[in-house]
Amino acid sequence: MINEIYDVIVVGAGHAGCEAAAAAANMGSKTLLVTMNMQTIGQMSCNPAMGGIAKGQIVREIDAMGGYSGIIADKSAIQFKMLNLSKGPAMWSPRTQNDRMLFAEEWRIALENTPNLDFFQDMVKSLIIENHKVTGVVTSLGIHIKAKSVVLTNGTFLNGLIHVGDKQLGGGRMGEPRAFGITEQLVSLGFEAGRMKTGTPPRVDGRSLDYSKMEEQKGDENPQKFSYSHTPKLTKQLSCHIVYTNETVHEILREGFDRSPMFNGTIQSIGPRYCPSIEDKINRFAERERHQLFVEPEGWRTVEIYVNGFSSSLPEDIQIKAMQHIPGFQNVKVFRPGYAIEYDYFPPTQLHHTLETKLIENLYFAGQINGTTGYEEAAGQGLIAGINAHNKVHEKEEFILNRDEAYIGVLIDDLITKGTEEPYRMFTSRAEYRLLLRQDNADIRLTEKSHKIGLADEKRLRNVENKIAASNELEEYLKSTSLKPGIINPILASIESSPVDQAYRASQILTRPNMTLEKLSEIDFIGEKTKEFTEEAKEQAEINIKYKGYIEKEKENVAKINRLETIRIPDDFDYTKIGSLSSEAKQKLNKIQPKTIAQAARISGVSPSDINVLLIYLGR
Repeated sequence: MINEIYDVIVVGAGHAGCEAAAAAANMGSKTLLVTMNMQTIGQMSCNPAMGGIAKGQIVREIDAMGGYSGIIADKSAIQFKMLNLSKGPAMWSPRTQNDRMLFAEEWRIALENTPNLDFFQDMVKSLIIENHKVTGVVTSLGIHIKAKSVVLTNGTFLNGLIHVGDKQLGGGRMGEPRAFGITEQLVSLGFEAGRMKTGTPPRVDGRSLDYSKMEEQKGDENPQKFSYSHTPKLTKQLSCHIVYTNETVHEILREGFDRSPMFNGTIQSIGPRYCPSIEDKINRFAERERHQLFVEPEGWRTVEIYVNGFSSSLPEDIQIKAMQHIPGFQNVKVFRPGYAIEYDYFPPTQLHHTLETKLIENLYFAGQINGTTGYEEAAGQGLIAGINAHNKVHEKEEFILNRDEAYIGVLIDDLITKGTEEPYRMFTSRAEYRLLLRQDNADIRLTEKSHKIGLADEKRLRNVENKIAASNELEEYLKSTSLKPGIINPILASIESSPVDQAYRASQILTRPNMTLEKLSEIDFIGEKTKEFTEEAKEQAEINIKYKGYIEKEKENVAKINRLETIRIPDDFDYTKIGSLSSEAKQKLNKIQPKTIAQAARISGVSPSDINVLLIYLGR
């Protein structure tokens, strides 16, 4: 095994590494997954949940492409909720609470059943580089393993430093050693590196909590699932609970500020803006009398509880004392305190859209090494890196998702084009075409593309084709079915909508506010017809009819922008020779080296006038 030459070596077995290894192996590459600990493959380092706002869309996209995250999330789910249902379908976002141990177990089972995939437990301390091309890795045991490509998915392990109050521990996760050597080597090769920070809340004993003083949060009455494949639906669910901090809790936390690494200068790196620690919240939002906390179970058969919203690096005695004044936490027993962790990352402007590095050929970065935060963002990058590593070594075309095709495309384009100086998190607001990038149509958008490159299998493609055919059939039925006033007016009255005095098509009635296909199905013959279709087909048909005008307008906007995507910029283009460009534009364009005019237009600091200058210079 050690003497083999692998097509792809993946370093790290977190969410990015698992998806990268699965993708490369399933496409036919001889793949090796190297991890420091075989017992923590697919570990949920922070909260025991998958999906959420925009993140749920990414999980659906990974699944539509033939990735594993959605399947694993479904198999280990203990609760499902569809978020933002009060808003339009562009905002609907699926989320699961998961059994942490079962999630990791399912990942390992899935990977061990993946053909072409080997495993090795050791730390990779350096890369083998020959003529600016990666050709393998060297482990801490001094073992040289050759490869045609390498995907680095090191998470928070690169020179990881854990902070609990004034204590510092070297580690990538609590109780696990950090990785060293790779950062130093890459910097010596010309890479720019930086430091970021993230944190995690305390874990507590659920038997010590009084849930009667909390607000119960149940899962959806009719839970859905992530995967478009035939994974099991939830038949029972565990509840989460909501509770709030108070002024007493805040005062106790403030007592520890002088011992906080965030405030005494020990931590200088930037943490996630949208997931601040509890001490950061009460410092930045001093006017707030309370902050919301989610009390989340970690699995079916464990009493361990995750206190979401109470991320902290304060001394453990302060954390415990403060928690004892949260309602229901008076007798709390702590399994482990919250902590912050600093780690190395590499600004992602040093990558191509394939996630291959610009400096070293056949070397790919995915996940937190690129400055992102979140399981879903990492997994999406891992999938793309694994696909492109496979394609590169087999001399196939690069695989890139555009901003109008997937949230994964938005994520990677933002990283490569804009870079990030703080942990990047995906939101629906980052996607300008979010009505096209809904969670319900990820399979329609992506499965055929994935099937063409050999990842999504034939069964998935057939399922998508059947769904499209069924939703089209239902749409045509609703467009051709006439409803007379006597039939439809009672339904309209029930939703306080104006009556009609002539016959209308069912599709026209469906576009009214508060009207739904479910409500329309109260009409006997429509109800009988809709029974022929799956819930997915019905949802698709309803969205297509109700939002047709908006969807068509968004597609027109995509077409306009895509015209700029076709205008290529020569490789290694020297922008300094164009005198009419602003100084900032020259600097940013030379650093990022955009492939197209459209990408150049998305770079922060490049103005519309700079784009006009470029178009003129390129003869357009």
